[in-house]
Amino acid sequence: MTHPEEHAERAEQDDRVAQDDRVAHDRYAGHVVYVYAVVEAAAPLRDRLAALRGVAEARVELLSETGGDGDGSGRPGRLALVVSSVPRADFDEAALTRNFEDLAWLERVARAHHDVVGAVAARGTVLPLRMATVYEDGDRAGRALSERHETFARRLAALRAHAEYGVKLSLPPAGAVSRTAPAAPTDSAVPGGEGRPAGPGRAYLHRRRAQRQAREAVHAQAGPAAAALSEAAARHASEHVRHAPQRSPLSGPSQNVLNASYLVPDARADAFRAAVARVAERFPDLRVEVTGPWAPYSFAMPPPGPDPAAGDGPDEAGPAPAREAS
Repeated sequence: MTHPEEHAERAEQDDRVAQDDRVAHDRYAGHVVYVYAVVEAAAPLRDRLAALRGVAEARVELLSETGGDGDGSGRPGRLALVVSSVPRADFDEAALTRNFEDLAWLERVARAHHDVVGAVAARGTVLPLRMATVYEDGDRAGRALSERHETFARRLAALRAHAEYGVKLSLPPAGAVSRTAPAAPTDSAVPGGEGRPAGPGRAYLHRRRAQRQAREAVHAQAGPAAAALSEAAARHASEHVRHAPQRSPLSGPSQNVLNASYLVPDARADAFRAAVARVAERFPDLRVEVTGPWAPYSFAMPPPGPDPAAGDGPDEAGPAPAREAS
């Protein structure tokens, strides 16, 4: 037999649950879930995200595999998504199609996305997802995480205590080759002209020929230098990937020859940089640049090759679809 007091208490609890459900539903009304990354759920991380603002100045939170907030339990193997609730009007499929043509919007969102991923990476292992990965609501995002738990967990394990470094090799701009030009020719073909400087026409042609030869000599170093850099850097990396050479204003006036990323164990970072520096010293006329450490954007996917444990294929381990919301 239920006492009136117990009945009233149970009714009050039911009212609170119903109210919580309405709040959770209203939280995503007019919004979609923007996902930055996958992490291992932990209470300290959740607390540190409280003051962080992300895309659209939205609060950054953890979303658990079940679709609710990350519980912060820190239980081994538990994963969470790093998310924000963002306006649907700016991030549904139609809006993304439009906004992807807006360079100012892209720059703003990319910077906010990168800042959040970088802040999370500074506090632990992170698996970055593509910019503008969005879900209709928290339940769908949580289910997607649960369905890919094994592949995400394996990738996080591979990225633990690692960071991404970039290595770029470029040819110097035309006219910037640091080589000593040969002495100007003398006009020995003219009677009595031995030892006198050649005329301006011949001197100009001589300089142009010397510049071309110096440039060709530097170009000839590019292949051996790229091979040496790749070999030296790979010795200290767990994984590496070679990107297409940059052919844009980002590469500046220099011609990019090598554009590669390396997943380097934290314990090998100094050795990695030293190895690249030693190779660069052998090719003083070429430009070698090392960047990082970065969050491992280039290694969110596993390296190419068969992986029997990876489910249906390499896409299973990659980022969630970028236009999940509708």
